[in-house]
Amino acid sequence: MTTSAQVRELDDADLVKRAQSGDTRAFDELVRRYRDKVYRLSYKILRHEEDAAEALQDAFLSAFRGLKNFKAESTFSTWLYRIATNASLMKYRRRRDGHVSLEQSQSGEGTGEPMQIPDWSQQPLAELLNSETHEVMEEGVEKLPEELRTVFVLRDVEGLSNAEVAEVLNLSVAAVKSRLHRARIALRDRLNRYFADKLTRRDGVR
Repeated sequence: MTTSAQVRELDDADLVKRAQSGDTRAFDELVRRYRDKVYRLSYKILRHEEDAAEALQDAFLSAFRGLKNFKAESTFSTWLYRIATNASLMKYRRRRDGHVSLEQSQSGEGTGEPMQIPDWSQQPLAELLNSETHEVMEEGVEKLPEELRTVFVLRDVEGLSNAEVAEVLNLSVAAVKSRLHRARIALRDRLNRYFADKLTRRDGVR
């Protein structure tokens, strides 16, 4: 009989196979392994602790119910991210009933390649910002249109590749690049305005 310690040493693929065969300990280990990551993702999308906790529960309940249909065409983590993102977006849309997205894609569905600009976000967000500007950036992320914020969170905050984000959101890689480009531009402009206002205030008190 497999011990709990041995279950913890299994990789995701083996855990999925065992869980699909009815091994509840295997699914419990998957929950333990990804609980914090899913909560963090949900919170970044929703910006609300209680809503993020509910989205976390919804995501794992959906994963448990749908696991029997999971096929190893993608990794378990990518599949779970897709479920968690959908759960978070559903809750976000219910909370903002009647909200109309401000996103206007340059090519209808955002499938066009974006302009080539320097990538100012090569590093994780926390490494780029000090405590003062981090809050400004967080507010900027929250104010992004839903489609842009979700791509930015998955790509630049959670560190997924463009291909992984495309799989999670059921988009083309080109659409992911286009939305990410617009998100970065919006956030960069917000930081520029913040520093310009700060400089103006400083010069005004001289």
